[in-house]
Amino acid sequence: MLVYDRWGEFGRPVVLLHGLLFDRTMWWPVAAELASAGCTIVAPDLPGHGQSPPRDDYRLERVARDLAGLVDNLGLRRAPLLVGHGASALLAAVFADAYATHEVVMLDEPSPDARRIEEMAVTDGLDQIPDIYRCYAEPSRDPALLRAYESWAAQPPTRRNEPAMAGPPRSSPGVPDAAFLHLADPEGFAAVLRGLL
Repeated sequence: MLVYDRWGEFGRPVVLLHGLLFDRTMWWPVAAELASAGCTIVAPDLPGHGQSPPRDDYRLERVARDLAGLVDNLGLRRAPLLVGHGASALLAAVFADAYATHEVVMLDEPSPDARRIEEMAVTDGLDQIPDIYRCYAEPSRDPALLRAYESWAAQPPTRRNEPAMAGPPRSSPGVPDAAFLHLADPEGFAAVLRGLL
């Protein structure tokens, strides 16, 4: 089971996926900005993060299947806009390859050269987050949590659906290059997402 927060009942679903070591609260400032955009916002905790319980199987395909189940169980009948932060950009790409997806936005995507899970847990740039939002980006320091996700480092990302990109290392035109852009500028990032709805 995935614990999640939900805002809104109607409109295009926007699914916000936090990076490894973080939790769904990192999306609260963006969700507050999007709440009146006529969309349904869902921010789940990945397995073992936040309030979602740990499990035995953390493979990307399994987590993508659970995410699809959550979208279905919530009655979100339109294809979602997925936002993946850090290593969850891989999850968003795997989801988009298997399930109907409106658009994918990737933030702070790990380097294609990353071969260890520690390199995929994006924490560089936390100092760029304004003090008012820093409480939403407190990474877990649990090495067992990273070890549980090691299979993610062995799977290269897919690009079948050519998702939209935002943030380093590749960005969409007009999107500033800033680490943790969704917390550095929640209002601006929400405006980018509204433009994709």
